[in-house]
Amino acid sequence: MKKKTTAAASGAAKRRKGAAPVRKSAPGKTGTKQTGTKQAGTKRTGTKAAGAEATTRGAVASGDKSTIRRLRAQLVRAQARIEELQASAETDFLLGILNRRGFERELIRSLSFIKRYQASGALIVLDVDRLKPINDAFGHAAGDAVLKTIVAAISDQVRASDVIGRLGGDEFAVLLWNLSEIDARAKAAALEQAIDQLAFVFRGNRVTAGASAGVAIITAHSDIDRVLDEADRAMYVRKAQRRHEPGDQSQG
Repeated sequence: MKKKTTAAASGAAKRRKGAAPVRKSAPGKTGTKQTGTKQAGTKRTGTKAAGAEATTRGAVASGDKSTIRRLRAQLVRAQARIEELQASAETDFLLGILNRRGFERELIRSLSFIKRYQASGALIVLDVDRLKPINDAFGHAAGDAVLKTIVAAISDQVRASDVIGRLGGDEFAVLLWNLSEIDARAKAAALEQAIDQLAFVFRGNRVTAGASAGVAIITAHSDIDRVLDEADRAMYVRKAQRRHEPGDQSQG
């Protein structure tokens, strides 16, 4: 009985020795690998997200620059169009010179300059004589031809820095810079003479026009209404004088 017990114990011991030992994983190793894999995936995801965000920012910045360039181009075109419309609104289409609105704007600017820098100037207002009889006898096309020729004659008598405008109908104005009163009145007389010498032929008829000029001196104390009124009144006085001059037929 004792032998049997010893043999059984010996067999059990042999079986334990012959069995393949079970290797246990070091605690925490498998978990670390899994965590590292997860972290690497997170890093790759973060890198992709950062790259996508940078690409998006670049696209937005590029789009913003393109939009800014487009808006600037539109603004330049709009400003050019505004200037074009303003010039059209201030230009006499028939004669290609300033209309009353444009001339008064230039006169206001000139008055500001004269007041600031103590400069001098003169305003001459001219009224075309005998234009109405020409319109009545030969039509407005003939009257327009007379006006165009008169504007050309005025332009020949003034400097490029001077300003010519049509105040309305057959009335014109010339803004002259840096002239004394004597020089301004001499220039007004020269303008009258240049226009008086013009001759026109309509339907075989030779006709003349003429002009009466009034002068106002611009000083640092002048304002637009006063200087225009002064030149206008001087022009009517001159027109009345010309009616009494020998050989003159001023009217209209």
